[in-house]
Amino acid sequence: MTGRQAPVAIVGMAVLLPGAEDLDAYWRNLVEGVDAVREVPEGRWDPVYYRPGDPGGAADRIYCRRGGFVDGLAGVDAARFGIMPSSVAGTEPDQLIALTVAARALADAGGEERLPDRGRVGVVLGRGGYLNPGLVRLDQRVRTAHQLTRTLGELLPHLGPGQLDRVRAAFTETLGPEHPESAIGLVPNLAASRIANRLDLRGPAYTVDAACASSLIAVDQAVGELASGRCDLMLAGGVHHCHDITLWSVFTQLRALSPSQRSRPFHAAADGILIGEGTGVVALKRLADAERDGDRVYAVIRGTGVAGDGRAAGLMNPDPGGQTRAVRQAWRAAGLDPRDPDSLGLLEAHGTGTPAGDAAELATLAEVFGPGPDGPAAPVIGSVKSMIGHCMPAAGVAGLVKAALAVHHATLLPTLHCEDPHPALARTRFRPASAAGMQWPIID
Repeated sequence: MTGRQAPVAIVGMAVLLPGAEDLDAYWRNLVEGVDAVREVPEGRWDPVYYRPGDPGGAADRIYCRRGGFVDGLAGVDAARFGIMPSSVAGTEPDQLIALTVAARALADAGGEERLPDRGRVGVVLGRGGYLNPGLVRLDQRVRTAHQLTRTLGELLPHLGPGQLDRVRAAFTETLGPEHPESAIGLVPNLAASRIANRLDLRGPAYTVDAACASSLIAVDQAVGELASGRCDLMLAGGVHHCHDITLWSVFTQLRALSPSQRSRPFHAAADGILIGEGTGVVALKRLADAERDGDRVYAVIRGTGVAGDGRAAGLMNPDPGGQTRAVRQAWRAAGLDPRDPDSLGLLEAHGTGTPAGDAAELATLAEVFGPGPDGPAAPVIGSVKSMIGHCMPAAGVAGLVKAALAVHHATLLPTLHCEDPHPALARTRFRPASAAGMQWPIID
C-alpha cells in the first residue's frame, strides 16, 4: 500500500465479552479497570484435566484453569431472526451470538432507517477453525461412539451386538437428540453468511481465519470493500466462543498458558496467555459518507497495514520485522509520521503477555515510533487482554472497540497487572496507565 487511504468512520459497535454483555458494560469495565478473568465455570471442561504446577506439555494435563468467559451473559433470541427453535439446539453458539452482536452493531449505527442499499452492505467476520460445542457433539456421536463400542467389543468379547448397541445408544443419548436440520449451523465458514442471510444484507459476506489477527484482517478487508466502492457500509469483527478442552490442550502443549494464571501484558515477569472468548462487530462507512449522513462517529480509521514474517525462526516466534512492516504501512497509508512527537496519545497493543510476544512487540514499537521522554506526557500503551484474556480470533476487535471508545470519550484507559514493566518498555516512548481519567486533546 503506497498511497493515502481514504478515511473510514466507525459508526456503530457492539460486543459480548467477558464481564460485558453490551457496549455500555464494556466501557464501564474499561474505565473501572475490572478484571473479568476467572476460573473455568462448571460444565466448560471436566476439572479432572487440571494439574496445577505441571506445565509438562502432556495433552490431557492442563496446568491453568483461569480465563475469560461469557457464561450467563450470552442470551440469544433466535426467534427474533426467524430461526426455528428446532434448529437452535445443534447450531454452533458462536453463529447465533455473532448474529445477535452484528444486529446490535447495525442498530447502534442507526438501524434499518439509515441502511444504504442492501446490495451495498457487506459482512466480514474473523473466526477460527477450532472445535466448537456443536462439532464436538457431532464428532462424539459419529466417531467416539463407534470407537467406544469397538474397543469394548475387543476388550470384552463376550458382549454381543445387542449389548454393544445399547452401550452406543446410552452414550449418544447423553449428547441430546439429533437435529439434522441444524447441520448447516455446524459449517464454520458460514458464520458471516448467516448474518447476511438473517439481516438481509446482499453485499459480500465471508469469514476469514488468520489466527489472532482474524478480526483485524476482517476490518482491513472491510476497509478495502469501502475503498473499492463496492460497498457503502460494512460490518466487520470477530467471534470466538470455544473453550473446548482440546483448545486448552493445544496451548498447554505449546506451553503458552500462564503458569501463574495471570494475564500480565508488558510486565517484566509475564509468563503466558489466558484464553478468553467473545464477539465484537463494528459498522464502517467512508468518513465522507458518514459526515454527509450526519452519523455519530466513534473514531476514524485512517490507515491499515498487513504483513507477514516470512521465514522466521518459527511459527510461534513473532518476528519484529514483519510487525514493523505492517505498522509502517498503516501509518504511511494514513499520511502520518509515527515519530512525530504529537502523532499519538494511545496505542492499544496486541499485548499477549507471553515473553516472546511482548519482547517482539516492544522491539517493533521502539523501531517504528522511536524513543521519547518518560513521564506523564508519554503516550499510553494498553492491552485489554489484561482484563478479559486472549479472545483469539476476536482479540483484535476487542482492542479496536476499546481504542475507539477511548477516542470517543477522550479518556486514556488502564492496563492491569503491569506494576513492574518489561525492561524493553523503557526503550520505547510509551508507558502503561494504571487508572483511567487522564484525557488528551483529539487532533484531527
